[in-house]
Amino acid sequence: MAIRSVFDAGALKAELESASISPSFIPTIWKYVIQNPECDLDDIPSLPSKAYPILRSKFRAMTTTVTSTSDSKDRVTTKLLIRLQNGSSVEAVIMRYDTRLGKYDGKPRLGGPRSTLCVSSQVGCKMGCKFCATGTMGFKSNLSSGEIVEQLVHANRISHIRNVVFMGMGEPLNNYTALVEAIQAMLGFPFQLSAKRITVSTVGIIHAINKLHDDLPNVNLAVSLHAPDQDVRCQIMPAARAFPLARLIDAMRAYQNKSGQKIFIEYIMLDGVNDQDQHAHQLGKLLEKLKSVVNLIPFNPIGTTSGFKTSSEQNVKSFQRILRGVYNVRTTVRQEMGQDISGACGQLVVNLSEQRSAGGASLLTDIEDLHI
Repeated sequence: MAIRSVFDAGALKAELESASISPSFIPTIWKYVIQNPECDLDDIPSLPSKAYPILRSKFRAMTTTVTSTSDSKDRVTTKLLIRLQNGSSVEAVIMRYDTRLGKYDGKPRLGGPRSTLCVSSQVGCKMGCKFCATGTMGFKSNLSSGEIVEQLVHANRISHIRNVVFMGMGEPLNNYTALVEAIQAMLGFPFQLSAKRITVSTVGIIHAINKLHDDLPNVNLAVSLHAPDQDVRCQIMPAARAFPLARLIDAMRAYQNKSGQKIFIEYIMLDGVNDQDQHAHQLGKLLEKLKSVVNLIPFNPIGTTSGFKTSSEQNVKSFQRILRGVYNVRTTVRQEMGQDISGACGQLVVNLSEQRSAGGASLLTDIEDLHI
């Protein structure tokens, strides 16, 4: 059996309890490893003597390594290529924003510079969305909770992370147990992230949405809708056949009734496919009974084989205007970040020839700071 990450909370807790050691020592272990990433686990002070042989034989401080980092030319985005213990690789992306940019309710925004981490939950993805580079890899394997948490550990050494979005490689709700365990670790000491600053994105795994709030209260839900009707959705998202749109909307409504939270709706803008005024009206009517924030996402190129084109700025603005003006649906347009390093939405796919790039600096505002 492979050595486990010390950040695999469930495994570590089980091993400690089997030796009659309180799991209350886990935060102490994590804090020391974070502060001393190259440490020997025997060096962790103030643990019960029975803990050391368990840590030495069954766990490792870090099971993943950053093999390369790529910076966008504007220095706003950094992509990490992370090698797993089994030899596979995943990508995580750091996005830097300035919360003071723009206005909210016509007033200047408060805050300052901060960073969001986009993490991966699987190697590849079985959903097969035709506009997403990760889908071209197929599904390889699930990440352990420790491998998910280690992405945050790596990223924090580059930039202090305030928000985490599960929008990287993979379908998070298809790796549900590890997802829940990883987020619970992020919420606790020493990471202490706020649940309201963690967002889980899904194509719409209905049975998992139905239990998400009970397992992870106050965490944000984002649904990758991408089309206002089942036929178009199935054309661009083959996995949608298993999750009929009407049932998905019912699940979202039930989630909202239980959580009281607004839901992020992710909608990629594909020229001539789902970006016409009629689609905006269909979407507005679909969301009439939901409290939601629609995030329109410009399509990012993923090679020459996808067959999709980016919607014109005119179509995006018209789409936004209809949702806002006719249906009173709060609608944003996602800032394109990291496109030059294939770190933008839908572009994550392992490419071992990644090279570092550099450039000037600027900061953007982010959907994670919407007051919802």
